[in-house]
Amino acid sequence: MATPSTPSLVEFRNVTFRYEDHLVLDKVSLRIPKGKVTALIGPMGAGKTTTLRLMGGENRAQSGEMLFDGQDVGRMDQAQLYAARRRMGMLFQFGALFADLNVFENVAFPLREHTDLAEPLIRDIVLMKLNAVGLRGARDLMPSEVSGGMARRIAIARAIALDPELVMYDEPFSGLDPISLKTAARLIRQLNDSMGLTSVFVSHELKQTLDIADHVIVLANGKVALEGTADEVRNSTDPMVYQYVHARPDGPVRFHFPGVAVDKDFGLAGPATMAS
Repeated sequence: MATPSTPSLVEFRNVTFRYEDHLVLDKVSLRIPKGKVTALIGPMGAGKTTTLRLMGGENRAQSGEMLFDGQDVGRMDQAQLYAARRRMGMLFQFGALFADLNVFENVAFPLREHTDLAEPLIRDIVLMKLNAVGLRGARDLMPSEVSGGMARRIAIARAIALDPELVMYDEPFSGLDPISLKTAARLIRQLNDSMGLTSVFVSHELKQTLDIADHVIVLANGKVALEGTADEVRNSTDPMVYQYVHARPDGPVRFHFPGVAVDKDFGLAGPATMAS
C-alpha cells in the first residue's frame, strides 16, 4: 500500500493544461509513489492519457510543476528530456509495434536508439525481456502474425528493455479477451515487484485495475476526485467517484462536452434552455 510517507518518483504541483480553449487539467496536484503500481482512472476525457504525456514531456503544462525525481520536466531542454526518457518506459495504446520490424527488432529498437551496446549483448537482453513476458519463442514473428494479447506483451517487453525506473501503460487491457487481460494485469504486477519498478497505468477495466493497484487516482472534470487505495475508491461515497465506479449514467460527470449555450447555437429566442 502507498502511504504519504512513501517517497514520490513523480509529482504534479498545481498543474494546469489545456488544448487551445479546452481545459483538461485544472490546478491538479497528485503523486506517483516509488516502487508502487498506480492506476489512473476516471471517465473518458478526464485527462488520463494527457497526464501520461505530461510525465514523459510530450506535452508541457501551461502552469504548475511536473516533477520527475525532483526535476521539473516542463523546464527541461532537449538533452535533459532525452536523458530523463531513458529512465522511462512507455506502453502505448494497443501496443503500437513497428509493423515492418519483427518481434525481436521491435524490442531491440530502444536499445539501439539509446545505447552503444554490442549486438551480442543486445541479443541477450532482448531474449531476456521476451522470456519475462513468455514470448521468447515468438522472436522471429512479425506483428501481423501475433494476437492482440501477444502484441501487448511484446510492447511491454519493449517498454522494459532499458530497465527503466518508471513504466507508463496507456490502456494496457483495452480490447483483450479475459485470459489475455488477466495475463497482462499479472505481468504489470509481477514486473513491477521483481524489477523494482514504479508503474502507472490508465485503464477502464475496474476489476483488474483495483485488484493490482497499490495507489489509485481518480480524475474527473479536470480535477482529482480521489487519491488513495483501491478500497477507498470502492467504498467512496463521493458522488463523482461513486458514479464512475458503479457505472451510473447520471451524476456529476458531465454528459455534454463543454460548448456554447443551446439557444445561441440554434438561434433560439428567449433564455438558454441548456448550457454545457
